[in-house]
Amino acid sequence: MAETNQIKLTSLSSKGGCGCKIGPADLVQVLRELPPAAPNPDVLVGLDTSDDAGVYRLNDDLAIVQTVDFFTPIVDDPYSFGQVAAANAISDIYAMGGKPLTALNIVAFPISSLDKNILTEILRGAGDKLQEAGATLVGGHSIDDKEPKFGLAVTGIIHPEKIRTNAGAKPGDQLILTKPIGVGITTTSIKRGLVTEEEIANVTKVMATLNKTAAETMASYNIHACTDVTGFGLLGHSLEMAKGSRTGLSIYKDQVPVLPRVRELAEAGAVPGGTKNNFAHIKEDVTFPTAMDQIDQWILCDAVTSGGLLMAVSSEDAKSLLSDLQSAGVAAAVIGEVTEEHPGHITVL
Repeated sequence: MAETNQIKLTSLSSKGGCGCKIGPADLVQVLRELPPAAPNPDVLVGLDTSDDAGVYRLNDDLAIVQTVDFFTPIVDDPYSFGQVAAANAISDIYAMGGKPLTALNIVAFPISSLDKNILTEILRGAGDKLQEAGATLVGGHSIDDKEPKFGLAVTGIIHPEKIRTNAGAKPGDQLILTKPIGVGITTTSIKRGLVTEEEIANVTKVMATLNKTAAETMASYNIHACTDVTGFGLLGHSLEMAKGSRTGLSIYKDQVPVLPRVRELAEAGAVPGGTKNNFAHIKEDVTFPTAMDQIDQWILCDAVTSGGLLMAVSSEDAKSLLSDLQSAGVAAAVIGEVTEEHPGHITVL
């Protein structure tokens, strides 16, 4: 934490720890009441899917990718919070196969009650992460708010014929995940004082790591579908892929990478509300093993901040892609496969 102020940022968040999104069921209910967007042939990816970002075609060779994300503090160090928030927002561009280009800061901050240097550090952390991504900050907007919130609106570019959506998975594809899960449970444990400084540093590093290397590595492969694992958890985002692709998915529970001590922390009660909401949303569309208890089911639904990419790639390419990812320093693992049976459903094995 910066020496300028010893206030724990996570204590200022009413949600306290996971940066959870509004649940899928609630969003569906809200959006159902709105009129549909006017059709536009240049909107290549829009509101009608559950993809990570929108894509708008400028010409035959160029489209823009747009996304926005922000949340309350999930770590206490302001510089780290800025880095995590930036990495999380940029991730949607990588998931679509795009290259991040520009960004706008979104700031809510209690400017009269918190040290202004805290905000400086948040913005500095985000700026350094944008520089690492090769993107340029071009502006932003701020409001005075009792609860700190920070994020970015990010614009990227992509060729219209090279867009990666979450709806193209094919039976026989292997599923590769590039970061461990359990982030929501771990960050909730930070607020409750259940984790060590080493564990805080580890989860912060995971969240602050850009998906740039993973995206650049997969660029030379024919990835059939891709998404990033964030607020709706591994099973929530996997279910979006299954339904969008009209396929089934099998997830190998023992092959899913999980942060250290996550089960122990969950047993201690550090399961965020967003994780439980995720489980409530997906449970009718997922078959769990009879021997699998509630804790392990929650872990697979854990609300993630700045998680990894989930890719569906042909079985012929999976081994080579996995090797290339791991050689590039990405903690990737094959966690399942795409099936023809039970479209729109997940089976955990």
